[in-house]
Amino acid sequence: MDTGAVKLPIHEHPIFPSARIVFSTCKGCGVEDFVYGGYVCNDSDCKARFHKECAEAPSEISHSFHQQHPLFLTNGLGDLPCDLCGQKRLEAAGYSCPTCEFKLDLTCGINPSPPAIEHPICHDHPLVFLKKREEKAPCEVCKDSIGGPSYSCLGCDLYFHVDCVHLSKEVNHPCHPSHPLKLIASESLTDNAEKICLLCEQQPENMLYYCSVCNFTSCLGCTKRPPPLFIEHTKTHKHQLTLFLNGISYQGSALTYNSRAYMCLPCGFVVNGNGINLPQVININRHDHRISYTHQLGPGYLNCGVCREIVDRDCGAYACVVCSNYAVHWECAVHDNVWDGVELEGTSEITEDIAPFKVMGDNLISHFSHEQHTLRLHKEGIIHDAYALCEACTYPIGFDPIYSCEECHFILHEKCANLPMKKRLVFATTPFKLVGASSRVRDVIDCGYCGECSTGFKYASQRGWEIDVHCGSLSEPFVHNGHLHPLYFDSKENHSCNACHKVTVHMLCCNACDFDLCLSCASLPLKIRHRNDEHPLTLSCGETANGKYWCDICETELDPSKWFYTSFDCGVTLHVECVLGDFSRLMPGRMVDTVGGKKFYVVLNNHNTRPLCSMCRSRCKVSVILKACDEDNVYICSRSCFSDMVSARSC
Repeated sequence: MDTGAVKLPIHEHPIFPSARIVFSTCKGCGVEDFVYGGYVCNDSDCKARFHKECAEAPSEISHSFHQQHPLFLTNGLGDLPCDLCGQKRLEAAGYSCPTCEFKLDLTCGINPSPPAIEHPICHDHPLVFLKKREEKAPCEVCKDSIGGPSYSCLGCDLYFHVDCVHLSKEVNHPCHPSHPLKLIASESLTDNAEKICLLCEQQPENMLYYCSVCNFTSCLGCTKRPPPLFIEHTKTHKHQLTLFLNGISYQGSALTYNSRAYMCLPCGFVVNGNGINLPQVININRHDHRISYTHQLGPGYLNCGVCREIVDRDCGAYACVVCSNYAVHWECAVHDNVWDGVELEGTSEITEDIAPFKVMGDNLISHFSHEQHTLRLHKEGIIHDAYALCEACTYPIGFDPIYSCEECHFILHEKCANLPMKKRLVFATTPFKLVGASSRVRDVIDCGYCGECSTGFKYASQRGWEIDVHCGSLSEPFVHNGHLHPLYFDSKENHSCNACHKVTVHMLCCNACDFDLCLSCASLPLKIRHRNDEHPLTLSCGETANGKYWCDICETELDPSKWFYTSFDCGVTLHVECVLGDFSRLMPGRMVDTVGGKKFYVVLNNHNTRPLCSMCRSRCKVSVILKACDEDNVYICSRSCFSDMVSARSC
């Protein structure tokens, strides 16, 4: 199989031949279905796929419905419908006439339908082609509604999809040569009949083809476009692979497949369509190094680095040559939300400088976020103002080593100062870049993963996604004092955090213990100072207690099964939300805008008398609050009160 790059006039990047069988939308014709082989783009921001016939479409054609001028291949028709089928495929390719503005989508261009069919397979009478009906009618074969062009028997008043005219009530299918398949309604299948298409593993909704002798089912799509019976691809296997069906069960990595597989009987090699033509060297968003495909792992590999299930050493996987025990199931590695789609085989690895600072002397650095002055490292013995905040994470300085500027009030935790300039994160397949706090006073990040708003550092992707630096600095395996085992990223529906009991989607999890930790709780400071107590406060990761606990700030009952702060010196207990509040990641002095244009300053709640919140009319108890810029004594204590004010002013 040719592996050279191809440049298309309808695509900006080179594309490469691929033998993989994937369910995707063809960038050429815009049709979503199984792509058997075809071509794929190797650009990480694109990853477009093309049917083979679409990628190899001629740049100029003569068409039976427009014989007066040639038609030329163009990169999309915009919002204009195809003059033949009337469909709009905005991002798909097509053919157009520069003389009279006649246009066709790619499907109507390369597979022109004849004006009439004298002896159709699907019907006993001749059929004529109709561009488009004003009223939709059901197709006589598949029973689905016809929205585009069709064939019609004018005498019988019957209509057929363009693809369905080649189907009859009984077909000989290449994937089931033993008996013919009969067209039946899916609802007429008995309870014991196979209701899933054995070729694409989808369940047909209306009509399907079925063999009652063998209990073999094929959907209409796989009957029109059957998968290849044989595949020769030396990159996957040295021998020809043969399609096997009929519900065979085989092991492929940690998963069991019960339908379509390609096999080599002499070698006992088994792979499904997705496993053909796997990329040999790739980057994934769960690991810092390249990983390479191998048919057989050596000893020492245990769990997959993505799904955490056991990796079968004999079923093919990806392994890291740097980390001796890191491996990933091939299915997990090439998943769309893990792999960036770029094949790295034959390319040299570029070592990037991701250091965030330059060393200027002993304990002196020049950090990218504060290049006007040098920062000095202080490891211990420095007593800080309780309100001194780190510019990166915007949390109090606390007890950790810091870098501070001796000419201004710029301070960074040592661990924040060492955050890499570029990092792969589980939230996207392309790397993220570290961005310092903006000089614009209104630049507030509302992180969609932890649910917190922040004015500190952030990680930004090439596609413009912004993530709070707290989420961006989390990595797996994540070790926390609140749980015995390492935690790993996962997305779960209707699961609550074991620390705060709130339901959220993005978690750090231990599946063995059914322990889930939301990203906000995962980044809580383990030790912090607060103006309510002279002693340091320590994060307590939940207790089982018979007695009652009371928060020393809000003076209400505290649930000890939730994480809370406590002082081992005096025994006080405090809600996490009372110590930090909703605005703990906003730097005092910044400005926040509401939808209605109302402006608020971020201020410290360090007055002798706590101000009243203008919405809930309670005393503001948290350390950081909002104050109206152009009004006196208008304060906001929480995000819920902020939302209420925005709603009230927009009414």
